Amino acid sequence: MSEYGLIGKKLSHSFSKIIHEKLADYTYDLMPLSEEQLDDFMRKKAFQGINVTIPYKKTVIPYLDFIDEHAKAIGAVNTIVNRDGKLYGYNTDYDGFDYMIQHHHVPIQDQKVLVLGNGGAAAAIKAVCRNHRAKQILCVSRHPKDDAISYKEVYANHCDADIIINTSPVGMYPHIDEQAVDLNDFPKCKAVLDVVYNPICTKLCLQAREKGLLYAAGMEMLIVQAIRAKEHFLQDTTPQKVIDQILFDLLMEKTNLVFIGMPSCGKSTIGKKVAQLSQKKFIDLDEEIEKEAQKTIPEIFAETGEAVFRELETKVTKRISASQNLVIACGGGIIKSKINIDALRLNGVLIFLDRDLDQLESNDPTRPLSSSQKAVEDMYHQRMPYYLQYSDIQIVNNTDLDTIAQTSIQKVKDHIQDLICTGGKTI
Repeated sequence: MSEYGLIGKKLSHSFSKIIHEKLADYTYDLMPLSEEQLDDFMRKKAFQGINVTIPYKKTVIPYLDFIDEHAKAIGAVNTIVNRDGKLYGYNTDYDGFDYMIQHHHVPIQDQKVLVLGNGGAAAAIKAVCRNHRAKQILCVSRHPKDDAISYKEVYANHCDADIIINTSPVGMYPHIDEQAVDLNDFPKCKAVLDVVYNPICTKLCLQAREKGLLYAAGMEMLIVQAIRAKEHFLQDTTPQKVIDQILFDLLMEKTNLVFIGMPSCGKSTIGKKVAQLSQKKFIDLDEEIEKEAQKTIPEIFAETGEAVFRELETKVTKRISASQNLVIACGGGIIKSKINIDALRLNGVLIFLDRDLDQLESNDPTRPLSSSQKAVEDMYHQRMPYYLQYSDIQIVNNTDLDTIAQTSIQKVKDHIQDLICTGGKTI
């Protein structure tokens, strides 16, 4: 039996093993357990330290000899340490969320807070909000019980909420196209927090970003709660620079690097080199569209027109964007649909690769919209505002391949580092 690990029901998408093995010199295993297996596991105590996730955060409490004050108040445990045969329970979700709101300077005091969801994470987050002296905390559930309210009641009476916190699985992979509420219905909302960490930026957070609100997604909370659990396991402390480094490493590993720009600006060539250097998988969206249609792009345009091609492009973009750790080269017209951009932003940093107009190819039979130099020039001027608006990073392709690839990677590193070091609007 493993000395350290995570127990729960469904663990295949967990990042816990990756994080813990970056943190400390121990093996950390994912241990999915049924209800029947849980009792035997807890009674044998054949572990040094474990984390607990859905649906066992409350189920494990009767097996414990000691529960710390936060866990007791919350009524849920996510960290258990075996000390000489005695089991000690803690709740580091509390620590992770408390870190998140302080790092991002979220103003909880005297605010009306909506907590979406009514599980173990919601209990921890309500405790943090109480300790930060929120004016009112309302727990919202699709199936309300105890003190929770329905979404219908929220829309009827509580659209004046100041802070919205999602603790539900709505918007989590693979259902990344969902969000629990529409922020347009909450005109007073000033901050949005989402504990979901896959995708990196949920659809809810993406809407908050577009509205200019303070927001943060769940990766940071995930890492800090893991660090606090490790500190309980090993009875040590973790410097801030280690927290920042783990967060940086995980974001660099999981984030998709998405190249947008004009046809023939070099997205595929540079993307392949970036993928090689960053040890990510390379995806050419146009090639994926051709596989989906079982036709070439010129054939799709000739037989069914651009509108059908754009529908296919959106379908494929949504599917590819749900994955992580990719380098994606997009077709030049990807920016014609905001739906595409929103999908790519869930897990990606968008890099606009610009190139001098006289370096772009025309009369290329494989590019139906680049039929002449005039067509390319018109397209360039029409699309430029969108490339600039939607990109996180801009790079001019005016030097050699290796330099541009290295520059792309460094700019992504700088972009992510800026967010971490400044407590930026999203992590």
